[in-house]
Amino acid sequence: MKSRPHDDAMAELYRSDPALALEVINDILKDGDQAELLIVLRQLAQAFGGVQAVARQARLNPTQLYRTLSPTGNPALSSVTAILRAMGLRLAVQPLPVAEQASA
Repeated sequence: MKSRPHDDAMAELYRSDPALALEVINDILKDGDQAELLIVLRQLAQAFGGVQAVARQARLNPTQLYRTLSPTGNPALSSVTAILRAMGLRLAVQPLPVAEQASA
């Protein structure tokens, strides 16, 4: 059996199971781990044809998108929104459950 990079395997998994991708992103957004979110967005970009294709669809500069999705990237909300829109997704705001509000 031939091994392949983790990101390639995850991109294929997200391509075949978009609901899983949504679940993973929403879980990451609950925890607020930006580095983890950038990893998943890179994997999703790969699943949607690669960074070049997503950049074109999002109307972003491909070089800037590579930097934005790098481990040290710090994307602006407008960039995240454009990237997600290019993938047919969007951010949504939801109220916290009462238990989480009390601990915040």
